Amino acid sequence: MDALAGVRTRFKALEKVLDERSRRLLVAAESRSWGAGGVSSIAQATGVSRRVVRQGLKELEEAPTRPSGRIRRPGGGRKKISETDSTLIADLEKLIDSTTPGDPERCLRWTCRSVRNLADELAGLGHKVSYPVVAELLHELDYSLQSNRKTKEGSGHPDRNAQFEHIDAKVREYIGLNQPVISVDTKKKELVGDFKNSGQEWMPKGKPVRVRVHDFADPELGRAAPCGVYDLAVNTGWVSVGVYHDTATFAVETIRRWWHAMGKERYPSARRLLITADGGGSNGSRLRLWKIELQRLATETGLAIAVSHFPPGTSKWNKIEHRLFSFITKNWRGQPLTSLKVIVSLIAATTTRKGLRVHAEIDDRTYPPGTRVADAEMATIHIRRDDFHGEWNYEILPRSGTVIS
Repeated sequence: MDALAGVRTRFKALEKVLDERSRRLLVAAESRSWGAGGVSSIAQATGVSRRVVRQGLKELEEAPTRPSGRIRRPGGGRKKISETDSTLIADLEKLIDSTTPGDPERCLRWTCRSVRNLADELAGLGHKVSYPVVAELLHELDYSLQSNRKTKEGSGHPDRNAQFEHIDAKVREYIGLNQPVISVDTKKKELVGDFKNSGQEWMPKGKPVRVRVHDFADPELGRAAPCGVYDLAVNTGWVSVGVYHDTATFAVETIRRWWHAMGKERYPSARRLLITADGGGSNGSRLRLWKIELQRLATETGLAIAVSHFPPGTSKWNKIEHRLFSFITKNWRGQPLTSLKVIVSLIAATTTRKGLRVHAEIDDRTYPPGTRVADAEMATIHIRRDDFHGEWNYEILPRSGTVIS
């Protein structure tokens, strides 16, 4: 009995520092040294069941062939709840099936149901499952947490890629001839005043800038409409911050200001100008006023103005979006746009490591919306359309008295 007491003492001393498999091997080794009746004696001394002792003896015999690093033998340990509860997965999929969007061509799916709510509903169906386990089961079923993503811009056009290639070829041609190429667009309108602006900036701890709770436009300050011109060849931008409506007149006036302040000096021998623009908005391909205003600009400057519109649903491919506007947004993140002067200052302070420079100014002229252009006036435009999608690619020439078809 003294020997068994020694076994008991050694086991109790080591029990807390040994893992599950090591304890099995320890009691198995002790029982092997006892010979006949050793399994029962060691089980009685240590409190370990005889089944576990026998399992340890078997593992000792198999030890040379067992992979290192395992504690349990394959298949050992607690069973997954999906194995012990045969209807759990089926009931879970029924609960989320009606709220599950996803791409039928991919395995990834997602659900808008809370895991806590799903756990409660499963409990009502007789399943004993916690919400963390529900989350694990959703991952096993190829679900994941997802947020909304802005990706839908409209249906694709069959000549979408061909138009991209057409634009790229024209841009390369103009730049190769040292003729100006600009990307034109209007940034989204911004509330002027002490309103919340998304993003963060470094401030003393516990002293955030206080802004209004509700985003209702201030009648006196209104909204600002930044219209931009981006020069693709020299990585510079011009932004006119309008205070009225975003119209084609406003868009062309921004191009006019850029030309007289920056473009004419940069391209003194220019005879042609290429504009890349979206297919809609104030510079839309079907907008009559846009072409009328471009005709006036062509006549004033003597430039032949070529325009190439991006196909429907591809406005984000316009260079000005990710080479100018995105950096402006990044530069003023977390800062309330309290006045037009602040907006202009923040835009003009926008720079990048690749050398972007931006000029900004306020355009306080009024541009009434709803201007109609008669057929007779449209007929006076000197427009030459490309053979490839002439509705997207065309050139407006200075007025000379004859219409070029």
